[in-house]
Amino acid sequence: MLVSAKEMLAKAREGKYAVGQFNINNLEWTKAILLTAQECNSPVILGVSEGAGKYMCGMETVAAMVKAMDESLGITVPVALHLDHGSYDGCYKCIKAGFTSIMFDGSHFPIEENVAKTTELVNVSHALGLSIEAEVGSIGGEEDGVVGAGECADPNECKMIADLGVDFLAAGIGNIHGKYPENWAGLSFETLEAVNKAVGELPLVLHGGTGIPDDMIKKAISLGVAKINVNTECQLSFQEATREYIEAGKDLQGKGFDPRKLLAPGFEAIKAKVKEKMELFGSVNKA
Repeated sequence: MLVSAKEMLAKAREGKYAVGQFNINNLEWTKAILLTAQECNSPVILGVSEGAGKYMCGMETVAAMVKAMDESLGITVPVALHLDHGSYDGCYKCIKAGFTSIMFDGSHFPIEENVAKTTELVNVSHALGLSIEAEVGSIGGEEDGVVGAGECADPNECKMIADLGVDFLAAGIGNIHGKYPENWAGLSFETLEAVNKAVGELPLVLHGGTGIPDDMIKKAISLGVAKINVNTECQLSFQEATREYIEAGKDLQGKGFDPRKLLAPGFEAIKAKVKEKMELFGSVNKA
């Protein structure tokens, strides 16, 4: 049974560890993440961008697949199905489809409009038992057409959004989506400390978890981060494993590749990467 992310992140914040959000893009990714969470006895959040949802034939298809897979695999650890960087309309589509958690990314709106839309979605989500994430200060890089330069969040604006009743908050602290450039200045812990102080015990979210040094990850967790998003590292691991299989020429005597065997190395690579991150985040045996 899928659950909202509220309780798992409150426990993570209190226990000084973080729950991983791993974005799903197809059946293999979903199965790999669910099985690894079960093996590690770790809570997990399955993130779905609007682009990935469209690729998988809509959010209703995604929700049906995840719910059926969760049951058929006998998964007993807490699993939240979460919309990642959702638009206003996208949030309502996922609520209707049966997601258990949503993120409304209103960071590109003027703060007054962000507040108004977030307030509405908080009320709707909580009435249905869903958890909701909001964002202040855009995350650098690009994801599904949403571009941010990595601006650091204003702690006062963070408090304003936190006071609306959101369950967890993504605050820009110099983090970016995708691979980090060599001249990246690192996370702004000064900003994170100020945001943490402003919002009290509200769990914080670190987007763009790929490539951040381990010591920075652990320091961020110590300062209130309870959810860390990982996508690019999984994509790169999946790509490399699949490429190696193709280059090895393991087709069916010139008839092409068995798709199940072709995707198997990528499946195992995803499992290994998710386990590595769960161990780093400290969520193993926290289900």
